[in-house]
Amino acid sequence: MQERSRLKWLFVGPGILWVLAFTIFPLLYSLRLSFYNARMGRPVTFAGLDNYRRAFNDYRFWDALEVTLIFVVASVTLTVLLGLGLALLFHRPMRGQRFFRSIFLLPLFVAPIALGYLGLTIFHEQVGAVNTVLRAMGMVNLPAWFSDVWLARLAIVLVDVWQWTPFCFLVLLAGLQALPEEIYEAAALDTDSGWDTFRFITFPLLLPVLFTVTILRLVEAFKVLDIPFSMTSGGPGAATQTYSFYIYLVGLRNFNQGYASALAYILLILMVIIAFFFFNRLREIYD
Repeated sequence: MQERSRLKWLFVGPGILWVLAFTIFPLLYSLRLSFYNARMGRPVTFAGLDNYRRAFNDYRFWDALEVTLIFVVASVTLTVLLGLGLALLFHRPMRGQRFFRSIFLLPLFVAPIALGYLGLTIFHEQVGAVNTVLRAMGMVNLPAWFSDVWLARLAIVLVDVWQWTPFCFLVLLAGLQALPEEIYEAAALDTDSGWDTFRFITFPLLLPVLFTVTILRLVEAFKVLDIPFSMTSGGPGAATQTYSFYIYLVGLRNFNQGYASALAYILLILMVIIAFFFFNRLREIYD
């Protein structure tokens, strides 16, 4: 029995050490750091809540939060709706279904920073694929993707949607395939309307999966950094400078680790509040 117990810890131990070293310790250390004035090359001094108060008086903090909220609402809405549409489309017998499923999943396995550079080449104002096609169609006033504020935001949203729609599609398709067929057979006796079937049967049964996909996408979208970093460098101006981008600038460009840690914990608190709201809402629906 002792040998089996030692063998168990031999397998579990590395995982526990990994979590302690790369999750728990950085989390606690950054929490401590957020209460200090910690800048590279300067003495570390206790600051209390000064870093948090500074954040709420920092206009760049509010600008980055606004950009992030716009990005999150647009990207999450589009990815969930497109993922649901594709899941409904492929939840039926059709030729080449496996092939198309595989093709749709490819963007999910590409590094986000590589997708950002790919988006840079696609939306380039002079030689990009999009403007080349529009020029060939006879359009004279071509979109200034990286010079116009809202077009730059639209461009990073489209690239992010391209990457994460397959994730929503995969999870929602699995949810659809797990629904019991007996309910649909019984519903077919009462109505032949596909919309009524979706509205009163599919959607309510799929709602827990939709909530799960939405909260996962929200968390991921709030952390977005790679695509705006590689695609627009936060420009034009700070129009695509997301919250995580601003944390990166504060912590790794300006080397103000204390303030950057406080900004990161404000984001963590915000995400906990959003997650609590979603799960509480889901509990109310099924209570």
